[in-house]
Amino acid sequence: MKQLLKRIGYAFLILLIIVSGLVFAIAQKDIPREKLKAKYANSNSKFMPLMNMQVHFRDEGNKEDSTPLLLIHGTSSSLNTWDSLVTMLPKNKRVIRLDMPAFGLTGPNNENKYSYHFYSEFLNAFLKQLQVKKCIIAGNSLGGGISWHFALDYPNKVYQLILIDASGYPKKNEKGSLGFKIAKIPILNNLLLFITPRSLVKKSLETVYADQRLVTEERITQYHELLLAEGNRKAALSIFKYGFEQQTSRIKEIHQPTLIIFGEKDQLISSENAYLFEKDIKGSKAILIKNVGHVPMEEAPLATANIINDFIK
Repeated sequence: MKQLLKRIGYAFLILLIIVSGLVFAIAQKDIPREKLKAKYANSNSKFMPLMNMQVHFRDEGNKEDSTPLLLIHGTSSSLNTWDSLVTMLPKNKRVIRLDMPAFGLTGPNNENKYSYHFYSEFLNAFLKQLQVKKCIIAGNSLGGGISWHFALDYPNKVYQLILIDASGYPKKNEKGSLGFKIAKIPILNNLLLFITPRSLVKKSLETVYADQRLVTEERITQYHELLLAEGNRKAALSIFKYGFEQQTSRIKEIHQPTLIIFGEKDQLISSENAYLFEKDIKGSKAILIKNVGHVPMEEAPLATANIINDFIK
């Protein structure tokens, strides 16, 4: 019996050495943030020291506009998700977008802990630094959830609210992203800190867009490299592991004029949620864009811009 246990112990040790060797061989190192800044920051990029982070943002358009449009991206995304949309917004509008903490060129906060409360406090501090007293806030996916929580936490700072394929209600039978699914599997998800294959990013993006032609090599590279930015994988894993406590029951308390936009073919958050928001938020308006997935501002920027322009004017 002792000999058998000894052999099992040796076999397990050998297996552990082999697995460790494989992980080491295919592991991907974090990419230094300065290297990525050279590639993904541009002449409009600014970096704000805030809450022990260097927050990457762009403040464009009419600086005299007292009620700017603030754009909040979703999970594992960045301010680049708004590139096409921004060019189609009114020229007399001030538009502010940023890489939220845990993502993009901003990266993680010191404690690597995230919640809707944290993001509300962060956005309040961010707007104070920019001396913005009131804004129109628009958010996609997790960014939508952050936006409506901010509207509840700081109602006097939100003039209008725009929710684009926003989180807010319990999941139904959505297909979901492969990367998101793996990130929620205990033990296995820790491997993502070392092994984050480009193919996994590609597979995840295929569930984001209804039009698969948009899953280009350039887009895959951008998402993959920003995910590999120093600390971003650890931050994203923290978010997936612990999730956020949504205050769904408080959605009915939102009183700001609210526009709800959903891609009809969203595989990550069911487009049925558009009508749940519309029902819960008094006076709100829901619009579905046909043949579009989870990120209408990327997949149908002109249609999305037209809907937003009609609302904010």
